[in-house]
Amino acid sequence: MKKPTTIHDIAKMANVSSATVSRVLSNSSYPVSKELKERIQQIAKESNYIPNMLGKQLKKNSSNTIGVIIPSIVNPFYSSVIFGIEEVARQNSFTVIVCNSLQDPALEDEYLRTIMEKQVKGLIISSISKDKSQLTQLMKLGLNVIAIDQKIDEDNINQIEFDYHKAGYIATKHLQEKGHERIGYVTSKLDRPSRRSIHQGYMSAMKDAGLKPLVVESPTEEVYNAITEFDTGKQLTQKLLEHSSPQPTAIFACNDMMAFGVINKLSQRDIQVPEQISVMGFDGIDVGQMIHPPLTTIKQPDYEMGKMACKMLLDMMQGDDSPMFDVMLQPKLLERKSVRDIRENK
Repeated sequence: MKKPTTIHDIAKMANVSSATVSRVLSNSSYPVSKELKERIQQIAKESNYIPNMLGKQLKKNSSNTIGVIIPSIVNPFYSSVIFGIEEVARQNSFTVIVCNSLQDPALEDEYLRTIMEKQVKGLIISSISKDKSQLTQLMKLGLNVIAIDQKIDEDNINQIEFDYHKAGYIATKHLQEKGHERIGYVTSKLDRPSRRSIHQGYMSAMKDAGLKPLVVESPTEEVYNAITEFDTGKQLTQKLLEHSSPQPTAIFACNDMMAFGVINKLSQRDIQVPEQISVMGFDGIDVGQMIHPPLTTIKQPDYEMGKMACKMLLDMMQGDDSPMFDVMLQPKLLERKSVRDIRENK
């Protein structure tokens, strides 16, 4: 593989010093004859010279790049968040570096170090690590941070959250209003704030209605991918049905991909949705309206969250003297066809 051309290579070809080449290619005001300037520019063009932007950023102590660390871009929720971030970044001539932590705290810390090494001054992060010491240390060194999705219990950090507790409550309440009392809840491992909050919302709604909760939690945390969540939904549904008597009339899943797995397992067992068992999802990803029956779910403003996070981060990086903030985005119920009103049969 051919090595990229450097200013030292161009200096040799032009028979001048590297400093002179650097001044010409950086449009320095240092006096250089027109003929020599044109010759250096021509050599650079013919040699396919690419400027070292990192070197420029180091000299200026600035960067037009922002970093984003998320659990996994395979998750449709985070994909939509990234689209929102990139739209605002592109409009403001910033580029975006996306890192997938794959739900690995050690990998998250490694990406944090890499981002600082590359002189990136702004970061949007959905952190899954319990140890925030490195993040807080980097903030003290000048890293601007916006935390999204997962709440970070640290001082002096700007956060854009989603009211997961309220969303879990609304979803469960909707099923109750349709006459359901035996409502099962299937969830990934309750090892992060968002999942615990949805679960607590479900539990609160069941308690307020005087109903017995039916919860099945995944025993392990696996690297996120769509098939894993889908399969987990199938496995937890099987377990829920085997250990519930009488069986639930509705099942609430902690995310839409898992809800698809719930529907698939019910179909394999010749249980019709929603005629026999209703299914409620969580996320509001686009695929939910493409399946049969279309999935009733809770919509998270993912794209809007990404846009908001990027706008606020750029304001911070431009030195706006604004107070610390904690924005709480609100859930929206998307009522489709996977939930049936069973009151008419009572």
